[in-house]
Amino acid sequence: MGAQLRVYRQKIRSAQTTKKITKAMELIAASRIQKAQARVTASTPYSRAITRAVSAVATYSNVDHVLTTEPEKIERAAVLIVTSDRGLAGAFNSQVLREAEELSELLRSQGKEVVYFLVGRKAVGYFAFRRRSSERQWVGSSENPQFDLAKDVAEAVLEAFLRDAADGGVDEIHVVYNRFVSMMTQTPEVVRLLPLEVVEGVEEPDSTVQPLYEFEPDVETVLDALLPVYIESRIFNALLQSAAAKHAATQKAMKSASDNADKLITDYTRLANEARQAEITQQIAEIVGGADALVVAK
Repeated sequence: MGAQLRVYRQKIRSAQTTKKITKAMELIAASRIQKAQARVTASTPYSRAITRAVSAVATYSNVDHVLTTEPEKIERAAVLIVTSDRGLAGAFNSQVLREAEELSELLRSQGKEVVYFLVGRKAVGYFAFRRRSSERQWVGSSENPQFDLAKDVAEAVLEAFLRDAADGGVDEIHVVYNRFVSMMTQTPEVVRLLPLEVVEGVEEPDSTVQPLYEFEPDVETVLDALLPVYIESRIFNALLQSAAAKHAATQKAMKSASDNADKLITDYTRLANEARQAEITQQIAEIVGGADALVVAK
């Protein structure tokens, strides 16, 4: 009985130590969420404005440009996967990787070759474990992404997009990331960045006559100037969304771990009490039995 009681007490101490760690990580994640949300809120209007500007050019101009023209045949597609550098976030990374695998299967079923650009150590580790190749990798800045990272990623995917598929380029670019919906919900999102799909209109809701646009010096120059800005803003917003979703997922996972530690402590405490009571009962029984034996001997 004594050995069993020591085992229960050791498990209680282990659960208490684990709870201290998970509680601290929960508080750290909670303290970072507000800042991450503020960065997402600040970047989203700019990203939408750039998308509306690009949509306006695509809608009110009749020019063939690499930004808006769909290739006759898409041979190679790039998939940018955004994960985190650290784990302990529940299904945060697994759901993004699963979504990326489903997208890859869809693209391959359409006869397209898929190449990957990876952000975050979890995506890099996932591909390394399966001995799969990728074009570029970025690690170390997923929890607090800066614009320099988005610019570097945008330059890499744009350089691949502007090259011919025969020379190792790609014909379209997709990005897969976790979108922050709420503290409890983070959903994987798949967006095709290029060629541009005009999904945001520029129409005025209360006007039946559409505005006329003039582009100076010309439409091609405007599109050339908007192309890198559009890609950088969309990728930066995706990185910020992913960072905010990561902190929320970490807080949720650590709260669940703390609750489970509390449950373990309660269960092991009850078992330890039962073992202690059984040990005391056994000792009392031995004492009473010994006293009875002495009485009989006399």
